[in-house]
Amino acid sequence: MSLTPRLVNRLRLKHWSLLSALGETPTLNQAAARINVAQPSATKMLSDIEEAFGFALFERHARGMRATPLGSEVVAYARQTQASLDRFLEGLDIKRRGGHGHLVFGAIMGAAPDLVARAVADIKRERPRLNVRILGETSDQIGILLERHEIELAVGRFTSPLQHNKFHFTALADEPLRAVVRRRHALARRRRVDWAELVGWPWVLQTITSPARVLLEEEFTRAEVSSPSDAIECTSIFATLQLVQSSDAIAVLPESVVRDHIQARLLVALPMEVGQDLKAFGLLTRKDEPLSEVAMAFVAHLERNATVQAVPKATAGRAAETLSKRSL
Repeated sequence: MSLTPRLVNRLRLKHWSLLSALGETPTLNQAAARINVAQPSATKMLSDIEEAFGFALFERHARGMRATPLGSEVVAYARQTQASLDRFLEGLDIKRRGGHGHLVFGAIMGAAPDLVARAVADIKRERPRLNVRILGETSDQIGILLERHEIELAVGRFTSPLQHNKFHFTALADEPLRAVVRRRHALARRRRVDWAELVGWPWVLQTITSPARVLLEEEFTRAEVSSPSDAIECTSIFATLQLVQSSDAIAVLPESVVRDHIQARLLVALPMEVGQDLKAFGLLTRKDEPLSEVAMAFVAHLERNATVQAVPKATAGRAAETLSKRSL
């Protein structure tokens, strides 16, 4: 007998909720507490689940439970299903109360100040009661959220060479990077700096899995210098900005993130090019999974704003090229 009839006939939503909880906690007792059932009931539920599948999903240990290879696949599916169900029910409840549903997406901080902010403002003008939730700050974070179905779409980059098998990618815009320091930093008034000198200072770095950090390490490689030995790894852009403003640390951040801080003279951009090879960020969606109507409307605003944003840059580029030719 195939798995499908057994699973359909025997497993209920509570069973899938338990599997999802077991993906986040090491013990059955903690998982039972998460779904508000007693441990004996959870033990019976897990026994029913494994009987329905016809094989063990977990190995029992003194310190808890560990999913088997097949169990890991089942748990991953349960977590995705639970996340999708939670989003669906939340949106349905918002609509029931007279709202316009909800939109949950991820975005890297480099896209947030300009492109994402404008698209959110546009869709909120159309749907004032739409509930919008933005998660994540780096591409590696939002990639995980997208894979777990905790968000419907993302604005970021691929962080793994195999992600193209799971996600569609549509380029939206470039993300220039700037190396910045606090206004009273010893390097703030320098007209020239080089990587050999910079790596001797403290740094605030993104995690090694982020595209910007990978590119920065490539810059160190090209300059034939070692990575900074005095460094703090930080996934929070806000915390990074605070650390740079209150210390002698250097950070490389998206231009859109530091623009206002530079204009307010809180930060100074160092006179050097960083990350010229950084690929454009774009729209990431799961393959073979249609977007909701509200997500499609939001994507339309993203793409329109990306086109509008690109026009001034192209015009400025042509003007600079013309001036350059005239000066020859």
